[in-house]
Amino acid sequence: MSTPVGSGNTNDSQTMRPPGEMFTLENPVFCCYLFWATVLVVKMLLMSLLTAIQRFRYKIFPNQEDLFFKNLEVQFNDPHVERVRRAHRNDMENILPYFIMSLIYISTNPSVGVACNLFRVASVARIIHTLVYAVYPVPQPSRILAFGTMLLITFYMAAVVALRTLSFI
Repeated sequence: MSTPVGSGNTNDSQTMRPPGEMFTLENPVFCCYLFWATVLVVKMLLMSLLTAIQRFRYKIFPNQEDLFFKNLEVQFNDPHVERVRRAHRNDMENILPYFIMSLIYISTNPSVGVACNLFRVASVARIIHTLVYAVYPVPQPSRILAFGTMLLITFYMAAVVALRTLSFI
């Protein structure tokens, strides 16, 4: 049995879900999260592939056993390879905390529309970040705007969680 929750707005169709239903395919917020989290995981996996492509393109290999071509030496500091690696590291530093915060945010039973739009915008922002950083470098402020978008969304979700749970501490 669900009871209406919300701000008193008659257009608010959000219902309170029992805790066991928050993380099931019956919850549209969780389903939206699963889709966009999958997109981001695939994007991160493709970053590994992009690093390998750059290594082969510029014949830059970090280990002796990786030297497929004669007359090559082990190298670590190629700017093309390192740019992709920095973008990948930036993904790990930002997407992984976002995943955790998003799951915690889902547990607060957020509005479907708000939550799904947050997931969409954050994911698209990270894809744009990769494009303007590692694929086709574009001058600032493009990268900082893409980076800041997901960061602000993550902080927003953290603030919502903190405000909704503040009375329990």
